[in-house]
Amino acid sequence: MQTKMTLRSINPVNTDQLISLRKRPRWGERLIQAFLLFCGAFSILTTLGIVYELGKEALLFFGSPEVNLWKFFTGTQWQPQVGEFGILSLVSATLMTTAFAILIAVPLGLCVAIYLSEYASPKARNIIKPTLEILAGIPTVVYGYFALTFMTPLLRSIFGQNTVEIYNTASAGLVMGILILPLISSMSEDALSAVPRSLREAALSMGATRLETAVRIVVPAALSGIAAAIILGISRAVGETMIVAIAAGAGPNFTLNPFKAAETMTGHIVRISGGDLSYDSIDYNSLFAIGILLFVMTLGLNIISQRIVRRFREVYE
Repeated sequence: MQTKMTLRSINPVNTDQLISLRKRPRWGERLIQAFLLFCGAFSILTTLGIVYELGKEALLFFGSPEVNLWKFFTGTQWQPQVGEFGILSLVSATLMTTAFAILIAVPLGLCVAIYLSEYASPKARNIIKPTLEILAGIPTVVYGYFALTFMTPLLRSIFGQNTVEIYNTASAGLVMGILILPLISSMSEDALSAVPRSLREAALSMGATRLETAVRIVVPAALSGIAAAIILGISRAVGETMIVAIAAGAGPNFTLNPFKAAETMTGHIVRISGGDLSYDSIDYNSLFAIGILLFVMTLGLNIISQRIVRRFREVYE
C-alpha cells in the first residue's frame, strides 16, 4: 500500500496517462466490422444455397430409375424425352469451344501483356489497356451475333460452304476467345508488372536483349499469375452461354468436327429452359444435373488455379 501511494505521489501525471490509454469502445468501427462480416457470411451462404438447390434437384434426376450413371458419363446421345442421357455430346461441344477460345486468347493475351509490361510507354499503356478492357463490357449476345454474321461467313469463305455449317463450334469458340482476351491479358500484365525491376536490370546488365529478358526472366518469374489467368479464362469460357447458344448449334451432337453444329451444356440449358417444361419432370431435373456438372468443372478449375499459384509463386524481398 505504501508503495502504491509513493508511486502516485512521485509521478501522478504518468498514472493519469495510463488511465487515459485504456481501451475504449469504438462503436463506429464495430459496426463496420459487423457489416463486413455480414457481407462475407452472405456471400458464403449464397454459394451454399446455390449448391444446395442444384444438388437437391440433381439428386431427383440421378435417383430416377431411368437414369444410369455409367451411361450418363459415357453415353453420346442426349435425348431425355426418350430416355437417352449421354452427357458426352454436350461436354464434347463445350470442350471444343473452350479449346478454340484458349487457342485464340492465350497467345494474343500473353503477347499483349508482354508488350504492355515491357515495351509500351506509359502513354501507350494508358490508351491500349482501357481500350482492350472495353471488350469485356460488350454484351455477350452481341458477340453471339458477331460470330454468326461475321465469323461464320469468314470461315465458310476460307474452308468452303460445304465444309462449314452455318452453326458450328469453331466460330463460337473463336469469338469466345475474343471475349476472354481482356481477362487473360489484364491479369497476365498485372503479374508481369509485379516482377521486381531489379531482375530486369540484372538481365540487361548481363547483355540480354529486352525480348530475352521478357521471355526468359520476367515470364518465368510471373508464371503463377499467368497460369492463374489462363485457368480463370478457361472457367469463363466453360460457363459462357449466349455466344454458344446463338452460334454453336441448337441440338446435341457428338462430333469432333469443329465445323459441325453442336450444342454445349450452357446452350442446352438456355434452349430447354426457354421451352414448355413441366415442373419435376425428367427434362426439368436434367437441367440441374447439367448445372451441377458445370459447377463441379468450374470449381475444379478454380482449385487447380489456386494450387498452381501457391506452387509456383515467387516471393521477392
